[in-house]
Amino acid sequence: MTLNMKAVAAIVLSAALISAQMQAAEPQAGEKTATSRTATKKTTKPAVKKEHKPTVAEQLQKLQDQLQGQQSQIDSLKSDLATKDAALQKAQADANSAQAEAARANAAASQQQMAITNNAAAVSTLDTTVKDLKSNQVSLTTTITDETTKIKKELESPTTLHYKGITLTPGGYAAAESIYRTKATGGDIATPWTGIPYEHSDNYTLDEFYGSARQSRVTLLAEGKTNWGTLRGYYEADWLGTGVTSNNNQSNSYVLRQRVLYASAETNSKWTFAGGQLWSLATETKKGIAIAPSDVLTPLTIDPNYVPGFVWTRQYSFRVYKNFKHAAFGISAENPQVLYSASLAGDTPYGVLGSAGAGGGLYNGAIGGVVATTYVKQYNNVKTYDGSGNPILTYVPVYNTLIANSNIVNYSFNHAPDVIAKFTFDPGWGHYEIFGIGGSAQETVYPGVTQNSVKYGGVTDIQGFSCGSVTDPGCGTGVAGTAAWASSSTTGFYNKRIMLGGFGGGFRVPIIKDKLTFGAKALYGPGMGRYGDSTLSDVTNNAAGEIRPIHNTSGLFTLEANPTKRLSIYLNYGGDYAARTDYATTAVTLGDPTATFCSTVAGVYTCTKSPTAANFAGTGGAWGSHFGATPSMTAIGYGSRSANNSGCLTNAVPGLNSGGSTGYLPGGSCGANIRNVQEITGGYWYDIYKGDRGRLRQAIQYGYAVREGWSGAIPSGGTAGIGAKGIDNMFWTSFRYYLP
Repeated sequence: MTLNMKAVAAIVLSAALISAQMQAAEPQAGEKTATSRTATKKTTKPAVKKEHKPTVAEQLQKLQDQLQGQQSQIDSLKSDLATKDAALQKAQADANSAQAEAARANAAASQQQMAITNNAAAVSTLDTTVKDLKSNQVSLTTTITDETTKIKKELESPTTLHYKGITLTPGGYAAAESIYRTKATGGDIATPWTGIPYEHSDNYTLDEFYGSARQSRVTLLAEGKTNWGTLRGYYEADWLGTGVTSNNNQSNSYVLRQRVLYASAETNSKWTFAGGQLWSLATETKKGIAIAPSDVLTPLTIDPNYVPGFVWTRQYSFRVYKNFKHAAFGISAENPQVLYSASLAGDTPYGVLGSAGAGGGLYNGAIGGVVATTYVKQYNNVKTYDGSGNPILTYVPVYNTLIANSNIVNYSFNHAPDVIAKFTFDPGWGHYEIFGIGGSAQETVYPGVTQNSVKYGGVTDIQGFSCGSVTDPGCGTGVAGTAAWASSSTTGFYNKRIMLGGFGGGFRVPIIKDKLTFGAKALYGPGMGRYGDSTLSDVTNNAAGEIRPIHNTSGLFTLEANPTKRLSIYLNYGGDYAARTDYATTAVTLGDPTATFCSTVAGVYTCTKSPTAANFAGTGGAWGSHFGATPSMTAIGYGSRSANNSGCLTNAVPGLNSGGSTGYLPGGSCGANIRNVQEITGGYWYDIYKGDRGRLRQAIQYGYAVREGWSGAIPSGGTAGIGAKGIDNMFWTSFRYYLP
């Protein structure tokens, strides 16, 4: 409320007060006052002295005085209010000035705070920079120290060599190893699985021990970087080859034995092109697809022939593959080779599917044995005279010699390379792979060239029976001496080609991470024998001389443990199997002929091998050859049920043959074709030392191996065919030093 309003209110209040007082002093008309009533009633009382009351004028004067006093107060209040308004205005001005000053101060303070913040950030950045500089200095010092140490180390003991931008890494090891077998095989440190002797052979009663350093190995890796990828060349060799038996069967082990020899180009996008002698694409790898020997999962055996059931070859290969994050795919063209085996006791047509190597072509043409077989081809009629001049008819045998060469090495005439495709998967737990192999085999069949035609072509049967008669398989028209066994002829030859192939797969999983691993792998298919560790046969032939595939199976189980960083323990069980491929049929195999005299008496044609005087007295008589063989079931194919395995039950007398001092050999009097080869083997490797100066290892391995042959013909009075079996217990030791 303002000062003027206060003054008006005071005047109104004063007027109201005066009006109230006047009403109280003057009664209304018709109303008596208390005094007059009293005076009326008590007229007899004496008069009392009246009190003087202020008049209206006096009251107005008094009120005016009060109003003046109040006016003075109001004026004083106005003056005070004016003073206070002036002070308030001044204070407001001062406050505004203070606010402006405060705003300026706040702005200055904000600027100062911002400057402080910026300074703090700058200080922090500077501190971080200083710390980074210190860290970089320490890191740089460490790097310089490490590089200096590395340079010094490489100068003093380099692990790689450098030549024109190429890094060369030598490697390998020197080995001192031994083998003891309870059954002699005549083999070195590598076990010839198909040579484990059958029971009753003379070497089955003997054991053998050999010491060897031939598995010592040398390696060299050359590596060069380009802007698009990496170029590599690798060479690995040992001394486990021989100049006589080097072949293309499994490891292409030509002397100096080239284990692995390849060139490769790997792009930055992980496409790899590689060619040379490589581990087959069918061989298991640790992760993805790889060609480096260190990335191939070979069994941890001392035996360089590993263990039956292990799927592998080392042969020429050109491949392309791509590694992704968790998978890989590759395709490879590889060197083919067909392994052939057959029982051919019957008169089977001749087929050509390979030969010994041509020396001029740098293949091994060694011949293991030359077998000369002398036989009676026919008998000639001879007339002589006795002392009285009487004619005497007699005969003399005509001998012939058939020479058969046994080649140590046979190379198949291959139509096309083996093609292998493979897919691997590495999901993070274990390694998995599947693969397929495709190949072929070919030959030329000569139906007119048989065992009988080669040995007896053109020879006349004196009895003159029809050729191949069931009652008498002589050859003729029924007239003595008028027909002969047909001579060999190449007329009607034709080419035969068959497809071979198989499918396989495997896995390797960690049971306990970095401590225990389990793996399994298998391969099945027709003609897959040589991809199994035992190199069983791929093909055989039927009675028409045509090649037929043998169905093969290989399988391997592996358990590997690493209880410490220095110790590795392993256990393997595996086997290779070749199915019975039996084409036994009725056939005739001619042996030496019988000397037979035939004469005509009273027009009757008669023949006998024991003539009498009466026979000689006849006219037109003569001695000649008669083939009295009868048709029989003979062994043809692989694992034939008609094979003669009688020699598998008795100890053989050591024979005088060009192969050595052994008695019978598989394919001889105990001709059981191999049914399977199995082995369970285990051992350990222990690192005596592993560090900058290389690696020193020691190992022991034990193996229990079994070779079984297919059963053959049932002997007279027997109930089952005769089979063959051989068991060998083997112990290896190894002591190796590896280059660092």
